[in-house]
Amino acid sequence: MANGQWYPPEWPDRIRALADGTLIPVSPRRAATVLLLKDTAAGPVVHMLRRRASMAFAGGAYAYPGGGVDPRDDDLHVRWAGPTRAWWADRLGVDESGAQAIVCAAVRETYEEAGVLLAGPDAGSVVGDTTGDDWEADRAALVARELSFAEFLDRRGLVLRSDLLGAWTRWITPEFEARRYDTWFFVAALPEGQRTRNASTEADRTVWIRPEEAAAGYDRGELLMMPPTIATLRQLLPYGTAADALAAAPARDMTPVLARARLVDGEIVLSWPGHDEFTKHVPTTGAPSGSVAEAASGTAPAGARGATAAGATTAPRTGGGPA
Repeated sequence: MANGQWYPPEWPDRIRALADGTLIPVSPRRAATVLLLKDTAAGPVVHMLRRRASMAFAGGAYAYPGGGVDPRDDDLHVRWAGPTRAWWADRLGVDESGAQAIVCAAVRETYEEAGVLLAGPDAGSVVGDTTGDDWEADRAALVARELSFAEFLDRRGLVLRSDLLGAWTRWITPEFEARRYDTWFFVAALPEGQRTRNASTEADRTVWIRPEEAAAGYDRGELLMMPPTIATLRQLLPYGTAADALAAAPARDMTPVLARARLVDGEIVLSWPGHDEFTKHVPTTGAPSGSVAEAASGTAPAGARGATAAGATTAPRTGGGPA
């Protein structure tokens, strides 16, 4: 049975164009995605959003909250708790201003899309209720990019709790994609007293699900998701609590995962280093094999399109996706 792996239908043609030198890769934009966790009696669960079926990119797939980095967040001083900007710069492989903007993006997107804010009035607390009209007005301004997250924090006198995040992995959109993202994935635990809600205009459903349940659904072909999502779900399986996952984050390898497309014996081999399960063989002419063919022909598993719980990487609002 085919699994729930999803690919954009235009990938085969673009892969062939990259292989024959007629496609020039675009530069990736920075983005951040957050795996928000909470503990249950059955183990940790992760918060997912289902992208609306009408979305041009990965419609019907499930996603973590996430989106593009706002460059305005790298030049305004932000009240900061947790590891220093220098520490984050080293961890993320960027300069200090870039690190601030990436961490801001992770916290902003969690607030915009899930209603959870990893910030508080001081370095040891987080805000409580963020559902009032004034909070919603600010959230809407953030979504519309009328307000930067740094400005939002400054206006409300809030401290960004970088200590509540753990950098988990980094994926870069393949070179043959039309819209490319350099995406840092973070883990975070749901703060005590806060609740998630579906605040995203791009999602028609949210769900808390055990990583092993989502992975099993993917393996059965019932749940639709993109490579970084199933990869990160499998990476969460060893951890019995959200705190365990956060404690493991600092030691994780942040070397970017970038798909490669190469010609081998008359066909294109599409692979992600370190993730052999995603390898696909694309004929130099005709339809590709496996799940790529299903996506290209519009015949991805019906169960995947109507899945009730799963996970896919978030496609930033500016279009495309980080994987």
